[in-house]
Amino acid sequence: MISFPNAKINLGLHITSKRKDGFHDIETCMVPIPLCDALEMIIDNKKTTFTTSGLQVPGDPKDNLILKAYQLLKKDFPNLPQLSIHLHKNIPIGAGLGGGSADAAFALNLMNNLFDLILDDFFLEEYAAKLGSDCPFFIENTAKIAKGRGELLEPVELDLKGTHLVLINPGIHIGTKEAYAGVTPAAPKVKLEAILVDKSRWKDELVNDFEKSIFPNHPEIAAIKEKLYENGAYYAAMSGSGSSVFGLFDEKPGQMDWKESYFHVEVKL
Repeated sequence: MISFPNAKINLGLHITSKRKDGFHDIETCMVPIPLCDALEMIIDNKKTTFTTSGLQVPGDPKDNLILKAYQLLKKDFPNLPQLSIHLHKNIPIGAGLGGGSADAAFALNLMNNLFDLILDDFFLEEYAAKLGSDCPFFIENTAKIAKGRGELLEPVELDLKGTHLVLINPGIHIGTKEAYAGVTPAAPKVKLEAILVDKSRWKDELVNDFEKSIFPNHPEIAAIKEKLYENGAYYAAMSGSGSSVFGLFDEKPGQMDWKESYFHVEVKL
């Protein structure tokens, strides 16, 4: 059985407070986009294996969230059979696009279907929350307002159908410590939901708080955002805390020249 875990972008991202557990509370709107990995699972009578292709996946394969998702379900369903798992990685890693979280969440959905566990989305989201803050979003995989660590999800009315998305990743690694270093947590003055209903407000009011700390250290990322605006984007921003920058266009944009080393995708939503 195969599925295609997709990436996400963030429309606005506020760091609202520092938590006692060391995490931060956030407020953001996450939107799925059609940039996908490929995940295949086949029942194996011998042992569970995990292999990858495509972009290199760093770290010990035993620590991959997909295997952790399998182990999490196996605790509650000890009779789960062994699996041969293969991931073809296409979504840039550590880029603010949620690729690893999507892989884990799609793994839960895939095993739910493969093994006829009949778990509804509520329970799958509970499992996903144990794997990572962004993971629950990818269970229903529709636009949501995310709060708390990112696991508290609220539906939002948002129609981006027909919008042209240009996504650029310059391959610059942004560590969590660096991303949070220049951020002063504060509750936003205007509710995110109020801004989202009026696209004319997005450019000036739909803010990613991480840009304030990351752009001065990495002017190359800031320059990508500016270039997207220069070429007609009605909104452009960094996604999450990674170095990916996206632009939204009402019409298909003209040719833009990017460095050959940049990861570059143009899709119609």
